[in-house]
Amino acid sequence: MKEFGYQRVLDVPEAIAALGADPDARFLGGGTNLVDLMKTGIERPGRLVDVRELPLDGIEATPDGGLLIGATVTNSDLAAHPEVRRRYPALAQAVLAGASGQLRNMATVGGNLLQRTRCGYFTDVAGPCNKRLPGSGCPAIEGEHHNHAILGASEHCVATHPSDMGVALAAFDAVVRYETADGPGELPLADFYLPVGDTPHLETALPSGALITGVTLPPAPVAAHSRYRKVRERASYAFAIGSIAAALDVRDGVVHEVRLAFGAVASRPWRALEAERALTGGPATAEAFAAAADAELAAAEALPHNGYKVPLMRNLVVAQLTELAEEAAR
Repeated sequence: MKEFGYQRVLDVPEAIAALGADPDARFLGGGTNLVDLMKTGIERPGRLVDVRELPLDGIEATPDGGLLIGATVTNSDLAAHPEVRRRYPALAQAVLAGASGQLRNMATVGGNLLQRTRCGYFTDVAGPCNKRLPGSGCPAIEGEHHNHAILGASEHCVATHPSDMGVALAAFDAVVRYETADGPGELPLADFYLPVGDTPHLETALPSGALITGVTLPPAPVAAHSRYRKVRERASYAFAIGSIAAALDVRDGVVHEVRLAFGAVASRPWRALEAERALTGGPATAEAFAAAADAELAAAEALPHNGYKVPLMRNLVVAQLTELAEEAAR
């Protein structure tokens, strides 16, 4: 492990200045991903700027009726917050599905968004990986890829994004707030993660030196009727092989509004816009749910060993939306 310096900062300007003064520095939140990557030699910062003491650990209502979640809010506090549980239950469920209690106590909202893929080729520093060593190749395409992407991938990378929290945030049109030396900025989560293309090592649209300060959830009454469902290879503390955040507003048997986002199928949380368009204004039936899933998954490009994800995601859409529709009819 490379020797590194450590600096704790107490306000946002100090944090921005500390990173700007040292191009080899990285922000440290809970460290549940970054420190692991440092141990394996994938990340090699010369200095860690600890942002855990910044005044960014609150969750508060916004004037328009949404929520502002600070970047250093822990995953445990996010999942337990009464307004998150009441107004965005799929978000609380996604966070609780994401890791052990010990990790949730440490992991932060900002760090969760920036966590990197768990692809075995990315984490193996002895081999090639375009995300780790641009231009070296993507061995997953011909190798072990049963849990890799079926949507939005490219010949340069088929890794998936590991976040559960991000899937729920994508469904609810979250906006990422950040601060730079030039002032504050915002990025809709839909634009936060960059397409894979031929530059998979460029993962987010955050400006250089930016510090995530929070995430805004706009008001969304439909989100109160939401669920998160995750499929994994073992019952506890495993990354998803497929997941879904779904919200549904049904009136007189007709879909008034629907939100859908998929996890573990792409390099970023995947907003299922085609499925949403297919469902809105139509009947809330299992047949309609299946047809909408098929419309979304028509763009899937499965590899030899991950094609099971297509029917898996189709079944998840049908099961979760049917459950929500039945609850609405009670």
